[in-house]
Order: sequence, then structure tokens, then C-alpha cells
Amino acid sequence: MDFMIGAIQNSTVPFNSPESTLGRHLARRLVQIGVTDVFSVPGDFNLTLLDHLVAEPELNLIGCCNELNAGYAADGYARARGVGACVVTFTVGGLSVINAIAGAYSENLPLICIVGGPNSNDYGTNRILHHTIGLHDFSQELRCFQTVTCYQAVLNNLDDAHELIDTAISTSLKESKPVYISVGCNLPGIPHPTFSREPVPFSLSPRLSNLMGLEAAVEAAAEFLNRAVKPVLVGGQNMQVAKACDAFVELADSCGYAVAVMPAAKGLVPEHHPHFLGTYWGAVSTAFCAEIVESADAYLFAGPIFNDYSTVGYSLLLKKEKAIIVQPDRVTIGNGPAFGCVLMRDFLASLAKRLKHNPTSYENYHRIYAPDGQPLKCEPKEALRVNVLFQHIQNMLSGESAVIAETGDSWFNCQKLKLPQGCGYEFQMQYGSIGWSVGASLGYAQAAPDKRVIACIGDGSFQVTAQDISTMLRCGQRTIIFLMNNVGYRIGVEIHDGPYNVIKNWNYTGLVDAIHNGEGKCWTTKVYCEEELVEAIETANGAKKDCLCFIEVIVHKDDTSKELLEWGSRVSAAISRPPNPR
Repeated sequence: MDFMIGAIQNSTVPFNSPESTLGRHLARRLVQIGVTDVFSVPGDFNLTLLDHLVAEPELNLIGCCNELNAGYAADGYARARGVGACVVTFTVGGLSVINAIAGAYSENLPLICIVGGPNSNDYGTNRILHHTIGLHDFSQELRCFQTVTCYQAVLNNLDDAHELIDTAISTSLKESKPVYISVGCNLPGIPHPTFSREPVPFSLSPRLSNLMGLEAAVEAAAEFLNRAVKPVLVGGQNMQVAKACDAFVELADSCGYAVAVMPAAKGLVPEHHPHFLGTYWGAVSTAFCAEIVESADAYLFAGPIFNDYSTVGYSLLLKKEKAIIVQPDRVTIGNGPAFGCVLMRDFLASLAKRLKHNPTSYENYHRIYAPDGQPLKCEPKEALRVNVLFQHIQNMLSGESAVIAETGDSWFNCQKLKLPQGCGYEFQMQYGSIGWSVGASLGYAQAAPDKRVIACIGDGSFQVTAQDISTMLRCGQRTIIFLMNNVGYRIGVEIHDGPYNVIKNWNYTGLVDAIHNGEGKCWTTKVYCEEELVEAIETANGAKKDCLCFIEVIVHKDDTSKELLEWGSRVSAAISRPPNPR
């Protein structure tokens, strides 16, 4: 079936009416694909375009404190809504947002990055423009975006603007990647015949598997797995872009194998599944998970990304000849054969019908499993420990929650949370840009107002992007932020220590109170011990449940998860390998 977006409208807008413009068309297109909030920073090249976005009754323009956070917010929005959008100004805005766009590219997120560009009359001249690096050629921004977007459209002519906008947006949806649209600053309000009708919703034809290749791949995989004694399934983050999460669960239900996920796939497989082991992350896996996965005689990985972080410094104990690797459109079995033009969701759904039921790997897990130990109970007024903090965060989770984990020790502590059915979970593992979570929490909460976001952020990361707490307050969001104050970059310490990992301590609650400034609903507190934490959580879920709640947690600088200690030492070893001899 074709994927239809929006409802077809037959209304015709008279040519030369104020509505038959590029600006209105772009606004309507965003609404049609599900974007009802656009994150922006105004600048002289995009102001006219912003007027048209503001005029669209179904679109909410959200001003952010800086372009980087606007991009991060669009990233978080896309995670919850399926697509996001941001609008910035030429070059000074574009090159500021580009780090966030690169992160969205690495995470396979559809994101429409719109830039207010130069006046159309300036193209092809020798003029030097402001907001540029002072050269006559002002295509620098475009060239930078070419490596982090899947399509680039420069609108400096109304005759082809309609086509370029539609091609860019549809390409973003089909490829699940960001796109770049530069709109000449003098064009948004000029009527043109191509915009005289309400835009017809996109009909995106689905990609199809090569049926002969699909059958051959399924036959080879079934033979490979059915002769194994204790096979396992492992889900990876590319299941999401392949829209194969449901097919993976269907396969798990059918075959009875033990099921694990790679760290970046947490939240993609229901953790209440009867054969779910937890996170497979090599030496820092969920207890007993790595032993079962790495001792299997066959493993199917659906959508994995094996980078230095996910492999714990390339230390996974896996053998290629035992693995079936399923990517969004390709299947590789052992050392070969490989099958192209085979969609992951089709392959997994077909394979589910061909595998023998074999619960051996899960039975082995059940045989060796021992329940997790509980953190040592705190003495009265004892300094709060991080493992005790996350024990209480665990008890806060429900299907109406969503967890946002910042780069750092929160990665490892949040991986250990057991997600209730319906609980959202997001983190940025591939790109790992510190500070991402502030903007992402803003965007996610705006896209999913029915969920209460619980953000776990380290103090070093927070210092990068703290300003957009302001935008959360303007939007009336109810996020709970746990700010872990250990006075430094803890993840950096464990990879390679040095004085640069120590940061200036801030009065974080005082900063947020200053940003609040009596406008909006905000509550802050510092906690030093478990008793204060319990009281803070009760307040956040009770009297202040409709407020942005900022809880600064004071912890010892060396209070680190054991997983980060192990992971850091292995990643450090991988990073510090000497050059190969020539």
C-alpha cells in the first residue's frame, strides 16, 4: 500500500492571493507530514519566511535560544513524531545547527532543516554578503550540508521551488535522513501559479523486496538456524529505520530463541517479552546476557551497528561464521552468501514461518540466571549514591514516561532500567554529542505531550546547552530533569583522565531559577541524600506534577557505574592503539 500523508484537499487558492506563496506551501507541507511544531532562531535572512510559518494556524513556531538546540529539539521531535523541522538563518545559523543535523543523520532521523538564504538577485554576482566568510562565492554553507544531508535544495527561483520543496521533503521521509532547504529571503511572500492549489498529500510508494532474493535468503537462513543447537536473536538500532521492530518481535515469538538488544536499540523491543535477556554490550552487558549470546552456535543480528562504542573497543567475542547480519535491505549469512534488495521486515516476517521452535538458549539463560543484587541501603543522611538514585528512577517509570539519557554515565545507568510497556527511551549513541539531551528533551516533550519526559543529564553536558530550559518553560513542559553534579566529565575521566575533565561548578538550581524568573511553572531543588531524593520525587509527581522539575543531585566525583569503568578502559585501549608498523 502507498503511504498517504494527510487528507487530500481540493481547494484552489486564487493566483495573486496572499496565500498562493512559497511560504504558505512550505508551511502546509510541514503540517501534512505531521510537523505541528517548528524550532527556530530568527535572523535577517529568514524573517519573512517565519512570518508565513507563524500565519499557518496548524503550525506552532517555537523560538529557541540557539541554533544548536533548535537542531537537537528537531532531533528529539523526530524521535517521537517521526519527522522534525528547524529554521535558522544563513551561514551563521546554518553552521551552528549543522552539528545537530550531523547527529540526526547518524541516527537515521527524517529532519527538514530550512535556512533563510540570500536574496535571489545576489546569486551569480560578485557581491560580498554579511553572515558569510567574506568571499564572493557564498556556497560554503551548502557544501558543508552536502555531507550530512541526503538532499539539498537551494530555492532562488520560484519556477522550480515547488518541485524542489516536494522532492526534498519526500526524500527525507523515504531515506529517513535530514535534508537541507535554503529559501531566498525575498521569495516566501511572492505569489506564483505553482502554489495556487492546496498541496496534494504525498503518496510515497513503498520499497519492495526482490522476491527471488527474499526466498533464497530465507531458505539459506532457515537452514543455518535450524541446524543450530542454541541460536539467539539480537536487535540493533537499524530495525527502527527499516520499520522492522514488529517483524522482529513476531520472529522472536515464533522461534522461541533468547532475545537481546544492542545498547542503541533499547526501547525497540518490549522488555516484558518472555524471552528477553536485556542489553548485549560485550563486557558491560546485562548480567548473563553476554554469556548466552557469545556462547551461542548461531546468532541473528537485526540492524546492528558495530562501532568502537557498541563493541566496547572492538572486544566482542563474536565469530562472523556464526552470524546472520540483517541490515535494512541486505542479508549476509556467515562468511557468505549475501543477498541484496531484501528488506529487513519482509525477511524477518518470512523467516518466522520457516524456523523450528527452539528455546534452548533461553532455557540455558534461565538455568544460570540469578536476580540482580540491590544497592546497599543508605544510612540516614548518608551521601547519595548513583545506584540508589537510579533505583528510585526505576520506580518512577510507567507507560506514560519517556527516558532521555545524555552521553556519559547516564548511558550505562539508564541501560539498566527496565522499561514498562509503552515507556519511551532515547539516547544518541552513534554520534554521542554531549549536550544533546537538553534540546532533545525539549523536542520530544513537545511532540509527545501525553508522556512525561525524565531526562538524566550530567553537569558537563548540561553546561553546553543549558539555555533552552528557557524554551521548555515557555512551552509549559512538565519534564523532570535529574542533573548529576559530580563536577566533571566522568566519561572522559574513564577514557583518559586529565585536568581538562574537571569543570567549574555552577549553582545549577540557582541558574534555572534565574531562567525561570517568575514566568511559567518551574520547581527546583538540590538533593544530597536518599531522604531528600524521596521527598523530591514525591513533590515532582505530586504537588509539582504540572511543572518543569529540576532536581540537582549532588554525588561524589568518583561515583561511577561499574559498566563505565569497564567500558572506558576498553575504549581507551582501542583509541590509544599505536600506529601499525609500516
